[in-house]
Amino acid sequence: MSWIDWADEATTATRDSGQWRTPRVLDGDGVTHLLADGRSVVSFASNDYLGLTQHPAVKAAAHQALDRWGAGSGSARLIVGARPSHSELEAELAKWKHSESAVLFPTGFAANLGVMTVLGGDDVLVCSDELNHASIIDGCRLSKSDLAIYPHSDLAELERLLATRGSRRAMVVTDTVFSMDGDVADVDAVANLCAQHDALLVLDEAHAVLGPEPSVAALEQCAHVRVGTLSKTLGSLGGFAASSRILADLLVNRARSYIFTTASTPADTAAASAALRVLQSNEGATLLARLRSNVDRVRLAHPSPIIPIICGESETAMRKCDALLELGILVPAIRPPTVRVGSSRLRVTLSAAHNDDHIDLLLKSMESVGLFP
Repeated sequence: MSWIDWADEATTATRDSGQWRTPRVLDGDGVTHLLADGRSVVSFASNDYLGLTQHPAVKAAAHQALDRWGAGSGSARLIVGARPSHSELEAELAKWKHSESAVLFPTGFAANLGVMTVLGGDDVLVCSDELNHASIIDGCRLSKSDLAIYPHSDLAELERLLATRGSRRAMVVTDTVFSMDGDVADVDAVANLCAQHDALLVLDEAHAVLGPEPSVAALEQCAHVRVGTLSKTLGSLGGFAASSRILADLLVNRARSYIFTTASTPADTAAASAALRVLQSNEGATLLARLRSNVDRVRLAHPSPIIPIICGESETAMRKCDALLELGILVPAIRPPTVRVGSSRLRVTLSAAHNDDHIDLLLKSMESVGLFP
């Protein structure tokens, strides 16, 4: 079979399974966009939780870095790609996460690959929540560790796995906010288990704009790494791992996704630094409060900006997605293999950039197509 014939069969199989996807091109900024056919829609699909991609200070910082250092870094950090903006941002991220050090990666995906492959190994048991993000799953595979998948948020099973691991070193890795369900891990309880069993804790906090925030006391009990992204709460692009200095230095010297890739652009790092300053200001507190209010209007007391509406079959989710789009609301349908068969859903993501009129339109449109948050 030729490669073209193989690709044709693979394409047909993907289409027939209902899993074919194409990028949706949007023109606009903030949460209001134009589709390719010229229709205006309000997006409830973005991870720009605080609207910082459009913040004047964030854009100005990117412009200034672009003018000073150019469009790209030109090389990997360990060759000639390091710029002042990289180390400045790492110091700011370490302080934010109450860590000794932080290491920048070009994406959050690359950060998880780097952390898992450096700290894992054939003498390590990795305990991973079954709903962890794809980047964690791929990092586990590449790490060549013994892998134990525990049922979602099942701390009793996690404790059993740690207690029966034998002489192997142990690592526990979990999202703090799960990206398709919007629920949260009990991070302090997981940290306590790691402390009891001398396990390394890896927390992926990519979506944790509203928490959960692990307590400093819980984290001080165990070795830990806090993985994050610059592309969601901070509205830029990149990833990081915050940890003790010795673990951070090891990542710099061993993580292939750090060593063998061009450094993040100066504009991205400067934008993230500016966004972090906004987040930690009074304005940031106002944005967080607005996001919290928006979430409560759609689903009271839900712990994150990610609100899933389970539809069941893929076809049902797609029909509801299309019906909302006709009403000017963009909410993506999430289908297998991203979620389990029979659990296709609409995934509403809320932002501080949404105003009351946007939320009103969302709720009215959902009701009109038979959806309830």
